[in-house]
Amino acid sequence: MENDFNGHYKKIGELIKSKRLEKGLTQQDLADKIPKLDRAKISDMENGKEDFYFSTLIKICDALETDIIFILQEKN
Repeated sequence: MENDFNGHYKKIGELIKSKRLEKGLTQQDLADKIPKLDRAKISDMENGKEDFYFSTLIKICDALETDIIFILQEKN
């Protein structure tokens, strides 16, 4: 993962984690809702350590029942 994007991945990961916790889900619960995605990948994404496909982000948003705009919006 390129250093130029680390901050973006970390922010997206924080928002995924926030929404997951809001829903009362563990990382494993979320992984179980998404075929071919495991708990370790979700952990890496939440911690900004994982480069990922946009389609993976869409699947996570669907599983969290949230609009992808929530995850992609810039918050100060």
